[in-house]
Amino acid sequence: MHDDRTGQTAVIFMSNRNGTDPAGYAAAAAAMEALAATQPGYRGIDSVRNETGLGITISYWADDAAAIAWRDDPDHAAIRERGRALWYDRYRVTVARVERDYDWARP
Repeated sequence: MHDDRTGQTAVIFMSNRNGTDPAGYAAAAAAMEALAATQPGYRGIDSVRNETGLGITISYWADDAAAIAWRDDPDHAAIRERGRALWYDRYRVTVARVERDYDWARP
């Protein structure tokens, strides 16, 4: 069973990595995940990446104000600029409100 995400703000980050500096990227990603978890309104994260570098990360926030505060965090902004300079060929951010949330698991 997972936490019910209904009513939360989901920030969907789709990115294409270029393969530059994998160790630096991994360290920065871990640091950003740890920092996000300390932010007011943080509710969790899901992330996947395939072998071609396409990744989808969804961070969940109590509300839009919490998501905006994370976007505007100075450490997050610095890593975002580093990502543009080094690690990403492109990315897209979509912000949505979760209307329904359910799951299923094989018993």
